Amino acid sequence: MTRITRRHFLITSAATAASVACIRPSLSRLTGSDKLRLGVVGVGGRGASNLSGVQHEEVAALCDVDEGRLDGAMKKHPKAGRFVDFRKMLDEVKLDGVVVSTADHTHAVIGLAAMERGKHLYCEKPMSWSVDESRRMQEMARSNKLVTQMGTQIHANEPYRRTVELVRAGAIGAIREVHVWVGKAWVGSDRPEATPPVPKGLHWDLWLGPAPARPYHPAYHPARWRGWWDFGGGTLSDMACHHMDLPFWALDLDHPTSVEPRSAEQVHPESAPRKLEVTWTFPTKGGRPPVALTWYQGGPRPKYFENGGLPRWGDGTLFVGDKGMMLADYGRNALLPEANFKDYQRPPQSIERSKGHHREWTEAIKGNGTTTCRFDYSGPLTETVLLGNVAFRAGEKLQWDAQKMTTGSAKGDSYIRREARKDW
Repeated sequence: MTRITRRHFLITSAATAASVACIRPSLSRLTGSDKLRLGVVGVGGRGASNLSGVQHEEVAALCDVDEGRLDGAMKKHPKAGRFVDFRKMLDEVKLDGVVVSTADHTHAVIGLAAMERGKHLYCEKPMSWSVDESRRMQEMARSNKLVTQMGTQIHANEPYRRTVELVRAGAIGAIREVHVWVGKAWVGSDRPEATPPVPKGLHWDLWLGPAPARPYHPAYHPARWRGWWDFGGGTLSDMACHHMDLPFWALDLDHPTSVEPRSAEQVHPESAPRKLEVTWTFPTKGGRPPVALTWYQGGPRPKYFENGGLPRWGDGTLFVGDKGMMLADYGRNALLPEANFKDYQRPPQSIERSKGHHREWTEAIKGNGTTTCRFDYSGPLTETVLLGNVAFRAGEKLQWDAQKMTTGSAKGDSYIRREARKDW
């Protein structure tokens, strides 16, 4: 079994890039009728949906640390190789691409290992657990010329595309504020003291991966890992890549210059907060003014809802322009106040319909088009989201230098990178 070390998987080098050139799948051999050989890591929950999304290709290998979930997936793909350790899968099966749908803390370790071997990568959101990991994934994908896609499936949604068109057409004028909110909350608690037995078929040490060792507890797996710092980043990490994708796309945002957290909750050493507000400031770009983007989770909403003048939709996004406002969610948008826009002629469709978020990736590997959430777009989005948690844990407003990857704070900088376990 190949031994993982932080240096082996998280440091990109010219030597690695040169070696990958020899093993990268040849795109010239693929035609529209050829099927890609794909490996899928993580086949339960979100992974089951992603597996379904790529089943039009050849599913050559399935991998999951939970053998119960793996058994269920194998019934649908009985000819696929069966693995509990992704390292063995990568070593033993010839693959064109890999789909990663594991817990956040193993996204980068698996993704980097796959890309190092020249495999194209589809990775669930957020791309990584840490800012540093996201940057390394971007660099490796770029240097090895790999086709990538982050799993922000809502990006392929038609209503999102119509909202982007309205922003770009100047429907509400110049936009300087955006507000994004979700009501849900992923939280942990104090670390459990009980040490129940590991369920049959669950390879707990493989599930922990690079995270610090701790006993199994159902408070972590399945799904609830999102509320724990060692494995996820709470509601912000889970949901912001979906909702903040809309303003990132519409306003062509990339790296903020500052990030400021606000929460009445104290920083917990183990788990993410229930309620959190974060404001990122983005500089002027391409003729648009600076933008302040604010995130709210756990119930609060922007001040514009206080007088009851806005529709009480659920989770959503509010663009504030100098000619009005636009409210949007996954399935609709509204120009406000409505009376001011009753005669407004919406712009013609300019963003083509998506062929499907997963098909964008598989077709791009075959040389047919590109992906819309490739890592050079999704990387800055992921970094921005994760910086919100960095600022909250540091307990202060941070100044972000994207080129140097520094926050102007020693405490803030300490959360940019992670130290992986040396014994895994």
